[in-house]
Amino acid sequence: MGIGGSIFLLAVGAILAFAVNADISGLDINVIGWILMAAGLVGLIITLWFWNNRRRTVVTRQSTQPVAGPGYAAEYRETRRDDVPPPPGY
Repeated sequence: MGIGGSIFLLAVGAILAFAVNADISGLDINVIGWILMAAGLVGLIITLWFWNNRRRTVVTRQSTQPVAGPGYAAEYRETRRDDVPPPPGY
């Protein structure tokens, strides 16, 4: 759904629940507003949870045999890579 859609549902639901005094037979506008606010809140929580999981950092370690002969220390390389690509213009 995304953050924008969730905030939109929260805003429309709040308007229907608190600001509209319409009487439509068989339809309660206040209940519809509360339902939309609940859907927006659930969508916002799920979206933020997925974004939090996506931004983890992966650390990989690579060790190889020495390029030169004996007497040289083994090469140790640590590469740090983010799962998320850098923002545009980086």
